Amino acid sequence: MAVELVFEKRSKIGAALNDSLLMIKRSSTHILRNSDQLLGAFFQPIMFLVLFASVFGGSIEQALPEGVSYINFLMAGIIVQTVAFGSTTTAIAVTNDLKKGIVDRFKSLPMSNLAVLNGHVVSDIFRNGISTTVMILAGLVIGFRPEADLIGWLQIIGILLLFTFSFSWLSAIIGVLAKSVEAVQWLTFVIIFPLTFASSAFTPTEGMGRFLRAFAENQPITQVVEAIRALILGTPIGSYGWKAVAWSVATLVIAIPIASRLFKNKTSQ
Repeated sequence: MAVELVFEKRSKIGAALNDSLLMIKRSSTHILRNSDQLLGAFFQPIMFLVLFASVFGGSIEQALPEGVSYINFLMAGIIVQTVAFGSTTTAIAVTNDLKKGIVDRFKSLPMSNLAVLNGHVVSDIFRNGISTTVMILAGLVIGFRPEADLIGWLQIIGILLLFTFSFSWLSAIIGVLAKSVEAVQWLTFVIIFPLTFASSAFTPTEGMGRFLRAFAENQPITQVVEAIRALILGTPIGSYGWKAVAWSVATLVIAIPIASRLFKNKTSQ
């Protein structure tokens, strides 16, 4: 009996994994076939990078440590901002599936209830990977010169993957709760906009007011930005590395069960 229970459990896990892989393929295919998403993945990060470097570069560079160009300082912030806003596509995709009745069709199939969320979250990592790659290439064209070695880049990729994964699950919660795509857009904007701009993403925190600086220096976006920035510039990462990982892991621990329970309740109605 015990052996049968073990095999039954393994078969359920295998089936759930297979369902998730199918949903990942579905969501990734939608990204590749959706020209609007691809254009956004290509041009939005380039636009932000060029505008911030051109508009703020001259004034902010004077406040940076000697020998650090603004484009090298800016790149970490732009990458994290792009990933944070890019993760909101998970919320939009989840809301679309719920509102268009796609999930109701899936309910008639013998598939894992959470495969839909897994598919959107993982494909979001794929989309953000495209945006980040394009942005780094564009940065190299306009003067970005990173100091990171191979180990440093592997650490950067690891931190970004974990951060994207955690933010996508956070977005999944919004996607389940929102009643429309329009609601998703303003909810994610209200959450992500202050976190990215009230941080060290685009300017050093030393020039901020006391209360804003206290918030900026102790919120998750700043920890991730500073960890990636230190690796890019080849400077000591200090406590930013483990803080960035801790914030992302904590977000995952909280967001995954909440998103899963909300989605299950939503689809069982």
